[in-house]
Amino acid sequence: MRIAYSVETVRAAEAELMARLPEGALMRRAAAGLAAACAGLLGRVYGARVVLLVGSGDNGGDALYAGARLARRGAGVCAVLLAPDRAHQGGLAALLGAGGRVTDDPFEVLADADLVLDGVTGIGGHGGLRPDAVPVIRAARGSNAVVVAVDLPSGVEADTGEVRGEALHADATVTFGTYKPGLLIDPAKEYAGMVRLVGIGLEDHLPSVPDLEALQHADVARLLPVPTGESDKYRRGVVGVVAGSARYPGAAVLAVAGALRGGAGAVRYVGPAADGVIARFPEALVHGGPPAKAGRVQAWVVGPGLGDGIGVVAEVLDSDVPVLVDADGLRLLDAAAVRGRGAPTLLTPHAGEAAALLGVPREEVESARLASVRELASRYGATVLLKGSTTLVAAPDGGRSPVRVNPMGTPWLATAGSGDVLSGLAGSLLAAGLDARDAGSAAAYLHGLAARHAASEGGPITSYEVAEALRSAWGDVQA
Repeated sequence: MRIAYSVETVRAAEAELMARLPEGALMRRAAAGLAAACAGLLGRVYGARVVLLVGSGDNGGDALYAGARLARRGAGVCAVLLAPDRAHQGGLAALLGAGGRVTDDPFEVLADADLVLDGVTGIGGHGGLRPDAVPVIRAARGSNAVVVAVDLPSGVEADTGEVRGEALHADATVTFGTYKPGLLIDPAKEYAGMVRLVGIGLEDHLPSVPDLEALQHADVARLLPVPTGESDKYRRGVVGVVAGSARYPGAAVLAVAGALRGGAGAVRYVGPAADGVIARFPEALVHGGPPAKAGRVQAWVVGPGLGDGIGVVAEVLDSDVPVLVDADGLRLLDAAAVRGRGAPTLLTPHAGEAAALLGVPREEVESARLASVRELASRYGATVLLKGSTTLVAAPDGGRSPVRVNPMGTPWLATAGSGDVLSGLAGSLLAAGLDARDAGSAAAYLHGLAARHAASEGGPITSYEVAEALRSAWGDVQA
């Protein structure tokens, strides 16, 4: 599992550790890891041309000390000091002592660089790059060099993943001690490139509960329900799906597909698309409605393709089992009704739906995904799965549990109906007994992995192909 902590938490941990170490030791640890990572990217250090973009903070010091190490190995290292009077003096002395130099003409050295180290701003930076740094950053990005960010790309927000001004697009980021939320959440994640974590000894000084976590294969495998010899369809979980309409019958088929491929013992479909569902999935149980008369379920999925038939949402929310609300079911959702439920609720909006629920422009949700998912969870008293380039899952517990970020997202999921498949899949995991946060997180992970499987042969994919690939995704994480 990848975990991330806020700037405040990281700084507190660093202060505790530095109090136990000789002065400057922690920065030298970071610089050693940074230099080793740069050497790996260069392949051959001797004779390589390295340019350091050095700001006034500790990131500049990290870059200078790393540059000194590379210079001692035969690299030609040149520093561009964006704030000469505030450059880290120990790091600058180390660089000059190792044979590095300082230049007043950044554009000349950047034109021939093999590698550029971005040490302009660090985790404390806010509001994008300063105007005087922008031409230099643009020149670095326009060169043929590999651009490596020190701890975090300059100009992005470490705590939120927001990009509020101009920022550096790095090819790789070497981060120290722990991941920062901005390295895992878009739009900042897109600026980070390949991320490498360098340990500096912070582990014992960080809280046990992080601010953010990203599941990996083994984590998801531990969450997935596995039938035993005593299992039957009811013990495995029966999920009810209220979806589809005369206008959107395919949404019902896709939601049922996701539920069946999600391991449900049985799926009860309620709605007007029963013929299409049975034609594709003869094992499905169908009912004309209302949901309360459809039979026993352990969880409900409501919303995909309902069109104007949103009156049924209130009936489903009145049930005493977990409920997932998606798509059309999110329209006119009553926050008080959701907060008043005794059973868990999982909301799965995309950015546009989240914006409507919050009453803000869509662009605000897309630029501040972490704040948006937390606000939705708090306002509705529900677990919220915010779909998008980085899918986030937040529980309504006031931050006591980490927000989950899905690392398996892929642009191939930008296709009609993929959200319907995800809803059915997450609903089946709710019916199997997973709590809403685990069900949403595991479903998002499997969904992304299935899309990657479906796209592996090349060319566009359909949402139904994603549903069919869920079997392979399950096999991968359980291998």
